[in-house]
Formats: sequence, structure tokens, C-alpha cells
Amino acid sequence: MDDDRVWSFEKSLWTGDPDHYRELVDDECLMVLPTPPFVLSGAQAIEAVADTPRWSSIELSKGQISRPQEGLIVIAYNAKASRENETYEANCTSTYRRLSHEVWRVVQHQQTPPLSIPAAND
Repeated sequence: MDDDRVWSFEKSLWTGDPDHYRELVDDECLMVLPTPPFVLSGAQAIEAVADTPRWSSIELSKGQISRPQEGLIVIAYNAKASRENETYEANCTSTYRRLSHEVWRVVQHQQTPPLSIPAAND
């Protein structure tokens, strides 16, 4: 999968409908999200995100792509998403595995909202 397709694939997970999401997320996927229960696996991860209202827009920045072996892609990026009167920002990672020619599934996803670091007192 070329870089442009990787980023299109990832954006579609934020904005696509629940059926699209279920199609692209593997049954063995592990997720860490910033809301309880925080760690999700398999169908639990798929349903938790499929039941969440989709984002109307998503901006991905600071993206990096790694291909540690044939059929495995790991990405990291900053996401800024919005819908109606809500915005959300997180640093994210996703891992895809290839099932067959041009068929990819998400097997890992993680979101960490920006951390607040107190200013140092001199």
C-alpha cells in the first residue's frame, strides 16, 4: 500500500460509517482509547468505535510510516477531528496487516490526547 493510500485508509476509519469500520478492523484488533474501559480487544473494539458518532472532518499531521516487514505497516500521527460542536485531538498509532493482495485490516490502534505538562518553576 503506497503512502497516499495509507493516509486515505486511516482517514476513512475516522469518518466512515459503522459498516465501513467493521470491514477494515480485524477481529483480533487491540485498541487503547482515552475513555473507559481504555483497553479493548476484538469485537469489543470494533463495536465500541462503530457505535461512536463519526467525525465529520479529520486532519492528520506529523505522520510517519514504517514497514518493518512485508505485509505489515505501522503509522503514527497527530489527529485533529471535529463534528458538530465538538473537537478532539490525539497522538495516534495504527498497525495494519495484509490479508491478501490489496486487502488490509487494522490490528492495533491507540489514541493519546495531548498531555498537560506543568510549566517549570524557576
